[in-house]
Amino acid sequence: MPEESALCFGPFRLDVVNERVWRGQEALKLTRKALAVLRYLVEHAGQLITKDVLFTVVWPEVVVGDAALTVCIRELRQVLGDEAQAPQYIETVYGRGYRFISKVVSGQHSVVSSLSSSSASNTQIPVPTLVGRETELTQLHKLLGKAMGGERQFVFITGEPGIGKTTLIDAFLGGIRNGGLGSGSLPPQSLEPQSQSLHPGPWIGRGQCIQQYGAGEGYLPILTALEQLCREPGHERFPTLLRQHAPLWLVQLPSFLSPEERGQLQRELQGTTRERMLREMATLLEILTVEMPLVLVLEDLHWSDPSTLDLAAMIARRREPARLFIIGTYRPSEVFANEHPLRTIMQELRAHKQCQELGLEGLNDAAIEEYLNTRFPVRVFPTRFAQMLHERTGGNPLFVVNLVEDWVTHGTLADGEGGWMVQGDIDTLLQQVPDSSRQLITAQMARLNPATQQTLAAASVAGAVFSAAAVAAALETPITAVETQCEEVVQQQLFLQRAGMEAWPDGTGAARYGFRHALYQELWHERGTLNQRREWHQRIGLRKEGAYNGRVQEIAAELAMHFEQGRDTRRAIQYLQQAAQNALRRSSNIEAIHHLTKGLGLLRAVFSAVRPLVGSGSWHPIRQNSAPEWWQPSSKGT
Repeated sequence: MPEESALCFGPFRLDVVNERVWRGQEALKLTRKALAVLRYLVEHAGQLITKDVLFTVVWPEVVVGDAALTVCIRELRQVLGDEAQAPQYIETVYGRGYRFISKVVSGQHSVVSSLSSSSASNTQIPVPTLVGRETELTQLHKLLGKAMGGERQFVFITGEPGIGKTTLIDAFLGGIRNGGLGSGSLPPQSLEPQSQSLHPGPWIGRGQCIQQYGAGEGYLPILTALEQLCREPGHERFPTLLRQHAPLWLVQLPSFLSPEERGQLQRELQGTTRERMLREMATLLEILTVEMPLVLVLEDLHWSDPSTLDLAAMIARRREPARLFIIGTYRPSEVFANEHPLRTIMQELRAHKQCQELGLEGLNDAAIEEYLNTRFPVRVFPTRFAQMLHERTGGNPLFVVNLVEDWVTHGTLADGEGGWMVQGDIDTLLQQVPDSSRQLITAQMARLNPATQQTLAAASVAGAVFSAAAVAAALETPITAVETQCEEVVQQQLFLQRAGMEAWPDGTGAARYGFRHALYQELWHERGTLNQRREWHQRIGLRKEGAYNGRVQEIAAELAMHFEQGRDTRRAIQYLQQAAQNALRRSSNIEAIHHLTKGLGLLRAVFSAVRPLVGSGSWHPIRQNSAPEWWQPSSKGT
């Protein structure tokens, strides 16, 4: 077997040409799917690989459940002699996916190493999961220790875009391994004593707030976290707990109920109040955390719906013991500049010592040096390179990484016989660095071909996570063309990452993608003209309206947003009304008021436009054939 065709780890060799795994001279038996999972993990060693990515790569043409992947991982662990509790090869990142943690070599040269490796090879290795955040990580683990001892905790992680809030959380959660600690974690003695004596845990639920053009769905990040908890292997009892203690929440998760069960539950729960909704969740969390500690992550609270903020604050204020740790992230600039309701909630929680805050600053010289050590193990860089890089970027991690990768792409940093080195004068090079991460990203955007630029601009209208089918509808182009362009961007590790597959009720299936950072979506959104964005919103709305025919109420708020931005007043009012009804069913009264208020505002604008016609006697509401087309009685829901 040619050496270059082998990826070696421990005593094993993965023959990528003949698709075999060897231990010495022994060929190991693996099913085809398990081997595909192993190959992808090994080829991306050191990186977190989400379940959705594995589903897309290994099962590209079919929809499978978590159980299929769980069986493959179990098979691999049996063949490799690996243990989930103390992994040597495949590490489970609970709630997210898996990471291959063993050192991998190809031929005679190390191509990938685990984060703890000190390989002397000058070949590229992955950027470390975390640099320069040891103090914050220590604090998170101490708070986790208190939570696991029954003292509920609420911490806000704050900072500007690109400062590393999500990276810190990823590293922290990566260190939680069924009661043990993994990569990115601290030694056991750093935890509070009571946390080490408890049985395995915790469970992890994660939800993200989405930027909306007005009111969105009430409790959206909470429901996302609940759905994740229901689907996670080993959590089979979770839907039962929801049914027993929080039926109002279960009815909001239609994929776990048959239509008949959901209809029956809705009838039984008719007329329930917002207070009951909040009380059910509080009770569920306290009962659940008796059995297992829970870490609940709510990201981007500066975009949160009011109901989620109310619920989080209510849970934080309760005095009852709970092995619960809530982590929220937000951008201070968004909260304090706009009189955000989160500001008042935070002030109240701080006053009663019911929350803590971890404010992230830019990386210092030492942290940037650590990043460079891992990114370029063998290098010949000028003296004070890390310090100069820090001075030019302000230590913003997103800016640092983007700048370094941009230099690598364009050969400014080149890998030679003696290691990585700077091509040209470093002082001149740094003088040419853009003033901000936004400017650097904008320059990277301009290098893509015009068709791909158009695709990403339309994708930013479709959402932070989007279906290629929605973008195809916006651009009136085949889905395969959009997927091809998105895959090219993913392969370049620019702007996008894979997010699984999405199927619409009419049978349309397409790949899903997500922007790697919220700043990327914001900047691509700015690239489209106002008229372009209006057309794209309208086309996406019409396409999804057709795809969800008979089930449009499930996505009413999304459709209302698209049609309002697309200047389709009739449809916008129709779906705002349905979105308000959805909100009322969740007892999300504030969101319902927002939806109805916006609908009334659109109606006032329409009547203001037709008032001159009424005064002139040329139009009268009784004369239906003179009314605007959208106002005709045949228009449903208006």
